[in-house]
Amino acid sequence: MPSTRLRSPLVLGRVTVAALGLAAVADLLALWAGTGVYRAAGDLAAGAGPLGGSLSPRAHRADLVYSVAGGLQSAALLGCGVVFVIWLYRVRVNAEVFDPDGHSKARAWAIAGWVVPIASLWYPRRVILDVWDASDPAGGRPRHGLINLWWALWLLSVNVGRLMADLYDSADSAADFRHAAQQMMAADAVDLMAAALAIRLVLRLTRMQEQKALTRPVFAPPLG
Repeated sequence: MPSTRLRSPLVLGRVTVAALGLAAVADLLALWAGTGVYRAAGDLAAGAGPLGGSLSPRAHRADLVYSVAGGLQSAALLGCGVVFVIWLYRVRVNAEVFDPDGHSKARAWAIAGWVVPIASLWYPRRVILDVWDASDPAGGRPRHGLINLWWALWLLSVNVGRLMADLYDSADSAADFRHAAQQMMAADAVDLMAAALAIRLVLRLTRMQEQKALTRPVFAPPLG
C-alpha cells in the first residue's frame, strides 16, 4: 500500500489557480484572434476582396494570429493539466486520511482517469466527488453543483473543441472559415467558463482541506 500522509495543499492550490488563470488568458486571446478571422472571412464572403487587394493579406494575418493563439492555448492547457493533476493527487491522498473508506476509485485513478479512454468521461469526476465529500469540514454531505457544472463544461469544451478544430482545418471557402471561426469562438467561451469554475473548485477544495486539517482528530497524521 502506498503511504498516506496529510500534507498541506495550499501551495499547490495556489500554483494550480495561477495555471488556470493563464489558461483563461489564453482562451481570451483565442477569442480575440477568432474575431479577426470571423470579420476577415465575413468581408471576403461579402465580396469585399477587390478593395485595393488589401483584404487578402489581412485575412492571412488573421489566420496566422489565430494559429499562434491556438498554439499558446494548447500549451497553456497542457501545462495547466499537469499542475491540476498533481494538485488533485495531493488532495486525493489527504482525503484518504480524512476518510479512508470513502473512495470508490483507487488513488491511481486521480492520474490515470484523465488518459484512459472511456473512463476519462467520468472517473475524474468521481474521484473529485469522493475527495470533496471526505474533505467537508462539517462532515456532512455537501452539494456537488459546482463539480457537476464544471465537469459538464469541461467535457463539452474538450469534445466540441476538437470537432470545431477539424471543421476549421477543413474549411475551403470564406463562408466556411467564417462559420468555423464562429463555432471555435463558442468552444473557446465554454473553455473559459470551465477554467473559471475550475479556479473556484480548486480554491474551495483547498480551503476545505485546510479547515478539515485544523479540526481533524488527534490520532490523524500531522499536516506536513
